Amino acid sequence: MRVLILGSGVIGTTMAYYLARAGHEVEVVDRQPGPGLETSYANAGEVSPGYSAPWAGPGVPLKAIQWMLMHHSPLVIKPMLDPAMWRWGMSMLRNCTEARYRVNKGRMVRLAEYSRDCLKELRAEIGIQYDDRDQGTLQLFRTQKQLDGTAKDIEILKQYNVPYQLLDRTGYLKYEPALAGVQDKFVGALRLPGDETGDCFKFTNTLAERAKALGVTFRFNVDIQGVERSSDRITGVRTDAGVLTADRYVLALGSYSTQMLAPLGIRIPVYPVKGFSITVPITDAAKAPESTIMDETHKVAVTRLGDRIRVGGTAQLSGFDLNLDVGRRRTLEFVVTDLFPQGGDVSQAEFWTGLRPMTPDGTPILGETPLENLFLSTGHGTLGWTMAAGTGRVMADLISGRQPEISMEGLTVARYG
Repeated sequence: MRVLILGSGVIGTTMAYYLARAGHEVEVVDRQPGPGLETSYANAGEVSPGYSAPWAGPGVPLKAIQWMLMHHSPLVIKPMLDPAMWRWGMSMLRNCTEARYRVNKGRMVRLAEYSRDCLKELRAEIGIQYDDRDQGTLQLFRTQKQLDGTAKDIEILKQYNVPYQLLDRTGYLKYEPALAGVQDKFVGALRLPGDETGDCFKFTNTLAERAKALGVTFRFNVDIQGVERSSDRITGVRTDAGVLTADRYVLALGSYSTQMLAPLGIRIPVYPVKGFSITVPITDAAKAPESTIMDETHKVAVTRLGDRIRVGGTAQLSGFDLNLDVGRRRTLEFVVTDLFPQGGDVSQAEFWTGLRPMTPDGTPILGETPLENLFLSTGHGTLGWTMAAGTGRVMADLISGRQPEISMEGLTVARYG
């Protein structure tokens, strides 16, 4: 059948590849001049199923107030007269319970673990390279309270058989020797050895070429203006290049999906949470990270990508604003120089921002909609790269009429009624 995918980020491109491999005629449309040029461009680089967790959890409302008062704050809220932001925030607060946290994290880990396995299969199958490493994630704790707080997450990791290690100061230096000069700043770490790293932008572009070889058509520099429907079916997509038609339509527009769905009477609680990154050239490989470090205090990830260090993090609620905030850059520079003071040259860093499509419960929205030939794949938040391969595989199965290899319970729009 003919499938039209709206959006060529890592999610849209990965779906295109799997759908083409399943024998479908696939077309991908995007307003950008190439794949992966928005939220997929310069994310933190983590493929971290073990670290998958919703932002909404017990104690988060109090923590959020404390974060906003920090000098290098991981959270910034710019008050706006935006009802969507306040509705999203209230829904997130309702998810800040022990019971909801366990349910939501379980759903996220289920998809993320499956996705990591799919990515490994894909790498073995087509030999795709993207500055990938498989040396795990190291979550660093500056206080004993943070370290003690891992108990609840570890229970869920055990439930899903996710390997982990609790390490003291000496233990984590085995995996990240460049931290030797700053080890007294941290009381311990949680290591997730099954996690990986890699350049999402490189992956997306390389996979797009493989998808083209399977017959996928990419139409870039095409502005998507709206979706047309008749009764309970989509009949076409209006663009500045004319109306595009298909048998099945997949919306993978990240934070912009809500705007496209509203005229169809479909409302989803996806809101843009602005993230930032700097990409720092390595000056001394022995003083740089080996894999991914997560600074739990500042909620910033520091990742080795070839001859570069990617530093990504912070969360800013400010609608669809894409201005670069110098204050956020200072926070990212502080973290990487605090951990790896001789690893890279921050004065030469590339500064970037992107809009993460977040749901209040942290779980993406995949699969069917009330319109019989429209499918959704959005709301991945900070985990689009982590969940991309699994999402592509699941969506290809659903659109092909096959039963996915994992349960879709809690992953569809149906959980919002």
